Parts: sequence; C-alpha cells; structure tokens
Amino acid sequence: MKRSTGLVAVALIATATLALTGCVQKSGGGESGGADDKSVTVFVSGDTNVQDLWQKGLVPAFEKANPGYKVTVDFDLHGQHDQQTVAKVTAATVQKRDPGIDLIDGGFVAQLAAGDLLQSVSEKDVPNLDTVPEGIRKTAVKDTIPYRASSVLLAYNSKEVATPPKTLDELLAWIKEHPGKFTYNSGGTGGSGDAFVTTVLDKTIPADDRAKMATEYVPELESEWDAGFETLRGLNPYVYQKGVYPNGNNGTLELLSSGQIWMTAVWSDQFVSGVESGQIPETTATTQISDPSFTGGASLLGIPKASKHVEAAQKLADWVLTPEAQEVVSNQVSGYPVIDLSLLPKDTQEKFADADIANLRPPYYEQMGADMAKLWAQKVPGK
Repeated sequence: MKRSTGLVAVALIATATLALTGCVQKSGGGESGGADDKSVTVFVSGDTNVQDLWQKGLVPAFEKANPGYKVTVDFDLHGQHDQQTVAKVTAATVQKRDPGIDLIDGGFVAQLAAGDLLQSVSEKDVPNLDTVPEGIRKTAVKDTIPYRASSVLLAYNSKEVATPPKTLDELLAWIKEHPGKFTYNSGGTGGSGDAFVTTVLDKTIPADDRAKMATEYVPELESEWDAGFETLRGLNPYVYQKGVYPNGNNGTLELLSSGQIWMTAVWSDQFVSGVESGQIPETTATTQISDPSFTGGASLLGIPKASKHVEAAQKLADWVLTPEAQEVVSNQVSGYPVIDLSLLPKDTQEKFADADIANLRPPYYEQMGADMAKLWAQKVPGK
C-alpha cells in the first residue's frame, strides 16, 4: 500500500470524525494504549449478533479463564465506518503510535492484510492455529486468523412454499410469480442481502474475473456488473414494497418471521439462533441454491502492527480457537467451528458434519463490496 502525507491526513480527519460523532459503541473494562499488557481492545464491525457474541459470550469466558486480563469491545454497526477505521489504523502504523485497537473482527481485515498493516501470525504466536484444518487456513488471507464461519442460505415459509427454488434462475422466476413475497436488505447494510446481490451479479461474470474480485481491488472489472444490476432493477415491481428495501439482516428476518414475506436470503448462524430463541417460527426452513450458490466463508481476525498489546491480543486470538471458545461460537450464534470437529463434543460434530467450510463461495474483496453497495444504491432501488 502506498503511504503518503495525504493518506495520513485523511486518516487523522477520519479518526477525529469517529471521536466527535461517537459512531463506535464501547463496552468492557479494558484500557487501550496503557502500560497494562493484559488489556485488549477488540474492534468488531458487523451486526448485533456478532457484538453479542463478543460482549456476552467470548469476552466473559476469556476473562474467567484468564484472570487479570481485561477486554474492551468497540462496535461499529454494519461496518458503516470501515474505511475510516482502515485510515485510522494506517495513520497509526505510519506514525508508529497506538491505534487504540488490538484485535479486529471485520470484513476489512483482508484489506488491512493486503496493505501490510497486520502483525504476522504463525503457530508460534497463536499455537491453536495448528488445530484449524489446512483447507480452511488456505482460504484465509496472509496474517489473518479464521475463527468462525457461516454461509448465506435461502429461507422460506414452509407452510406457503412446498417446493423452494434450487437454482438462481428458479429463484428469480419464483420472485416474479409471487409478487411482494420476497425481498432482501439494501446494499451494504447486511451480508445476507449483499450475498443475494453478488450472486445475481456473478451469474454473468467470467470465473477468472470473479476470483479476482474476491481477492483484490479491481475497479476496472466493475462494468461486468451492469447486466446483473439490470436484472436486480427488473425485480423492483415484484419485491416487497416495490423497490423499497429494508435495512440490515434483521430487517428481512422480521418480515419473514411475521409472514409479510415468504422468502429471503439469511445468514446460517442468524437463522439457527433465531429458531432456537423462538424469534423465527419453526415452520421456516432453509435451503441452498446453485448456479451460482450464495456466498459464505470464514470470518477473520487481525492484529494491527501498531497495537501496543500484541502479546495479549495473540493470547485472546489463540483462546478463541480453543474447543471452549468454539463451543461459545456454535451455541451463541450457530457459527461453523473452524477447528477440527473431532476436538468438539459429539453433538456439535453432528450439527456441523455437512458444513464444507473450506469450499464456501467467498464474498467480494472489501473495497469491491463497498463499490458494489454504492452502485446498487444508484442503479437499483425505485419504482
């Protein structure tokens, strides 16, 4: 990544904006940037279920298992300020100062890795990486740590839909045959809606170009999305509220649970958690489509090079790969474990026996995804 005075200035402005607007929620008892090498600040970018995973599940369990350690969680809902956070970490690295972040859970971790902004990791630093199967580790970006996985599925009301679509073409046909009974969340507000959008876009994109879009920033290929955006705009008369889209993964799940729609794209972990909590009716079922399938993959952790608590961050990352922590991931958000299933209880092994995590279709590279969301907003919504 090219580093310049201009980039640092942008980063400092972004940091000041974050501080003034209060866009990041903080919780926990840790102090970032102090002399205490047993304090860790985790930055989480995503939905509230991931926030709860850390604040209510992983952090309390880690602190109990490791007396003396204190963890603070900073949360950015839907990753609305991801690029400002990237700028903040970049500026801290260039200026050799504390970014106030020690461990990151967010879609932009791969972007930080590509910019050489993350601490290198190996089994020496994070010994439990050795328990992650090679196939899953190969899907992770250099200097990142896979810690849970999930995929997007097609959820449907089984009382109203006897035979769900099995392919993308069948799904698009079903939407037009059942006006108002399908929708997806607006671009950039949740991964389930983004997965539907990218799946439609990818239908007409050459495989080699799609592979580049998943691993690097190639804006010159974005014109290949035009046909897919035209297809999506053509769905406006047939989706719920005709061209007006809900925000966030939870927005579509609420419509499905209340019976206002019969079908939508959902995250596998959010769906299972919703059924178990009673928020989603038991009559709701899921399936996967093909040609192409929806996206999924491992969520990645990264430790900024500029962190002042690298060893403590490594300890937390290592603990997250223990059977105890992976059980928290499984039980609290129904995330796919990333360590060898043989290390987990039998019921957990059976629960995820059919999850082929190493071969899930990956989403777009972070900057490609951001561009996609902006173009979607310009080209798709409306009557």
